[in-house]
Amino acid sequence: MSPVETQMRREVLEIPSAVQRLLDRGGDDIRRAASAIRDRDPAFFVSVARGSSDHVATYLKYVAELLTGTPIASVGPSIASIYQRQLRLSGSVCLSVSQSGQSPDIVDMTGMARQGGALTVAMTNDPNSPLADVADHTLNLHAGPELSVAATKTFVNSAAAGVWLLAEWADDADLRAAIHDLPRRLQSAIDMDWTAVQAALTNRNSIYCLGRGPAYAISNEAALKFKETCQIHAESYSSAEVLHGPVSIVDPGFPVIAFAAADEAETALAVVADEITQKGATVFGTTTRLHHATSLPTERTAHPLTDPIALIVSFYAMVEQVATARGIDPDAPRHLSKVTETR
Repeated sequence: MSPVETQMRREVLEIPSAVQRLLDRGGDDIRRAASAIRDRDPAFFVSVARGSSDHVATYLKYVAELLTGTPIASVGPSIASIYQRQLRLSGSVCLSVSQSGQSPDIVDMTGMARQGGALTVAMTNDPNSPLADVADHTLNLHAGPELSVAATKTFVNSAAAGVWLLAEWADDADLRAAIHDLPRRLQSAIDMDWTAVQAALTNRNSIYCLGRGPAYAISNEAALKFKETCQIHAESYSSAEVLHGPVSIVDPGFPVIAFAAADEAETALAVVADEITQKGATVFGTTTRLHHATSLPTERTAHPLTDPIALIVSFYAMVEQVATARGIDPDAPRHLSKVTETR
C-alpha cells in the first residue's frame, strides 16, 4: 500500500477487526431480525439506500434471490420524500442501508414502508440515528468511527451484516460458517498485489468495471470509488451488457477490471474479459479462467456468496494507492462530504 499514511489506508487496515467486532457484538440483533423475517415469510423485499449503501443493497438482492428465491427490488426514496406517495408493501420486508442513518429521504422512505405494511430493518453505523428510530429492527454495523469521506469498512460491515441476516433467515450453516471465517480471509485480501492495475492507469482517465451476479455490486462500488477518490471516470457494467454498445469506446490500452466470484457466472465473465482483451483493452480479472486477460491474485472465501466481500477489500487497498500516486487525498475528495443528506 501507499507509504502515505492516509485515513483511508488506516480504515482499510481496520476492516478485519471491524468485521470481527460485528461478529462478536451483532449476533443477537441479527438473529432477532431474522426470526421476524421468518415469521413474516415475505413474498418480496424492497431496499432503500443511496451511494455505496445502494451497492450493498444490490449485493443483498443477489444473495437473497440465489439463496432463497425471494426477490429484492430497489425503491426510489423520492417516492416518499419528494412525491409523498404511499406504496403498498403489506407482507414485505424493507431493508434500509445507511452508514450515518441521517439522510432525510432514506428515513422518510423507511417510515413510509413501515406505514405501508412492511417489516422494516435498518442497517446503520449509528443505532441512535433517525433511521433507527423509524425501523422495526436496527442492525448496528459496529464498524467504529469512519472519518475518511470514502466509505470502506462501513461498506464491508454493511455487506457482512446483510449477508449474515439472510444466512440466519435461511438457516444456511455453510454460509454462516463462511461469514464467521471472514476476518481471516479479509486480512489476506488486503495483502493481494494489484499494482498491475495501478500501472495500467498511468496516463488514463477512464476505466470500465465489470461484474456478474453478486460481484456486479462490487463492480458498482469500485466504479464509484475510482470517481470519488481518484477523479477517474469509471463506469460499471454487467459483463452481459458491456458488449451491447459500451465496448465501442475501447481503444488500445483501455483499462478494464472484471470482478468474478467463484460461482456459476465466473466462466461467462472470463469469456467476456478475454474478448475485450482481444479488442485491444488492458483487462484484469479476479479469476484464473482467463486466456488473454491478466489474472489478479485473489483471496477466495469459504462460500461463493461471501467472495465479493473479499474482492472489494483487495480493491480498496489498491485504489487508495492509485489516489495517492495521482497526488489526490482520498480522505477529502473535492466537492464531497462524509454525510450527504438528500431529500
